[in-house]
Amino acid sequence: MPHLVILYTPNLDKPASQGGVDMSGLCRALADAMLAVRDELGKQVFPTGGTRVLAYPAAHSAVSDGGAAGISAGLGGDYAFIYMNLRMAMGRTPVVHQRVGEALNAVVKERFAEQLAKRPIGITVQVDEGHEVFDAKNSSLHPLFNKP
Repeated sequence: MPHLVILYTPNLDKPASQGGVDMSGLCRALADAMLAVRDELGKQVFPTGGTRVLAYPAAHSAVSDGGAAGISAGLGGDYAFIYMNLRMAMGRTPVVHQRVGEALNAVVKERFAEQLAKRPIGITVQVDEGHEVFDAKNSSLHPLFNKP
């Protein structure tokens, strides 16, 4: 852990010139931002081998009023929505929570600046910390980054 899960309307899979976004590039930028976050002592917050960003287009969706207000405003009715939820294990400080949220939001603002200026789009970034009632991990990724 941490896991950043992105759910989005499939119309964001279009080229940027058509109001979409490079979702693979967004995932990489978000993962890099997560790996760059440091705690109050300057230590990397998230383990490199445990950092994951996964994006899923919705098979079905309905956003807001279906486009009427956007059309009336001259922005078009092709609404888009993206929901990002970072789930991390318990134990990090409020300062770390804030730093992580700000880092993710900075990537979002940069990557979606054009879309926010030109089309109706909603973007939510949430950071959750949870108490797991069961947590098992099986990984051959971590040893790649835990070399002495």
